[in-house]
Amino acid sequence: MKIRNQIALTLGIVLLSITSKAQSTDFKQWAQTPPMGWNSWDCYGPTVEEHEVKANADYMVKNLKKYGWEYIVVDIRWFVENDKAGGYNQKDPRYVMDQYGRYLPALNRFPSAKEGQGFKPLADYIHKKGLKFGIHIMRGVPKKAVEEKLPIKGANGITADQIYTTALQCQWLKDNYTIVADKPGAQEYYDSLFELYAQWGVDFIKIDDLSRPYHEGEINLIRKAIDKCGRKIVLSTSPGETPISAAAHVSSHANMWRMVDDVWDTWPHITHLMDVAQKWYPYIAPGTWPDCDMIPLGRISVRGERGEDRMSRLTKDEQYTLITFFNIFKSPLFFGGDLPSNDAFTLSLLTNKEVVKMQRESTDVKQLFQKDGKVAVTSRNPKDGSVYLALFNISDRDGEKVAVKLSDFGIKNADVTNLWTGKKLGIINDEVAVVLKAHASVLYKLKLKK
Repeated sequence: MKIRNQIALTLGIVLLSITSKAQSTDFKQWAQTPPMGWNSWDCYGPTVEEHEVKANADYMVKNLKKYGWEYIVVDIRWFVENDKAGGYNQKDPRYVMDQYGRYLPALNRFPSAKEGQGFKPLADYIHKKGLKFGIHIMRGVPKKAVEEKLPIKGANGITADQIYTTALQCQWLKDNYTIVADKPGAQEYYDSLFELYAQWGVDFIKIDDLSRPYHEGEINLIRKAIDKCGRKIVLSTSPGETPISAAAHVSSHANMWRMVDDVWDTWPHITHLMDVAQKWYPYIAPGTWPDCDMIPLGRISVRGERGEDRMSRLTKDEQYTLITFFNIFKSPLFFGGDLPSNDAFTLSLLTNKEVVKMQRESTDVKQLFQKDGKVAVTSRNPKDGSVYLALFNISDRDGEKVAVKLSDFGIKNADVTNLWTGKKLGIINDEVAVVLKAHASVLYKLKLKK
């Protein structure tokens, strides 16, 4: 009997280990291709309202959904009644939260959240359109919950003031305190958050101030809480620069992570992003994606944080360069502008079937070189054997020749097509070369010839 019980115990431990391992990797199945959607930050900062969220969802259904765009994400401070654009209201923020120290949507901005419904009615609206719903939160526990010693749901009497520290508090937004990961009640607090978000129907969560410095303890709590909540919630850590030393951990705990701080509509932001991205190519993989940040195109800063209401300040060449790099790098794509304000050119950057196909299907993404203001990035489509090649002139010099020899791909000739224009260049036997203006780029598909 003792031997039988020991065998049963051993089998139980093995099964538990297998189950735990499966649960810890299941989340990678939730984003096998890079997530694509809209985020309210670039256009509305911390002030977006329900009717604006719905308007962007309606536009996405009509114009973008068939190309793979599907997430609608409400960014920062949806729980503050009196926030304003152009700087956070730090003097007297009117927070909305429940009895367990969990933020709730501000009713003056999200009226459908009345009677304790939270974001569920808005999520239902978005889900009925065949889209997915996401929110932004800051890591940690609210200062207000700590000050009022609010109980943590499911923690047997432990209160918020027992799980926090003032150490490593976010420097640019002081709504929350750091959670001490090994404190009793810490896991239960994050569990209670994701229990609530699962009830609302949240499909995507962007969690801020996790990456610099890298908060491994809180990320572990978050991963466990998502895995336990019973809903497939894609996890985005933000902002960067995520340290490359944390690559193994973040890629085993998050679906996407920021490589840089916010990318805005200035050329230096783009060149800095391309520089930092060089170390992240080996970590591009199904389910876990290095993230280039939101796409600062179209109409941004309607009520935003950087500058006045405007269409993107990037030139058309610079916009092509940005969107080409995001796509060939296989970054998640989250458009930052107000979608209903799009002009025809901006929409065209989001709806090119061949470019979307590349972003969804390509593998083996590599940088061939980045030197002297010239960049070449390539990937392959395993379905048809074609090669994608993006060439960039990121210098300030016009008339720069950027070239790649076909022998670098192990081929002798290829039929070349410009993906953005659809123009066929014909059969090329030696090298793919182009002369580019400053800040310009091209994106080619090379169909191999036998």
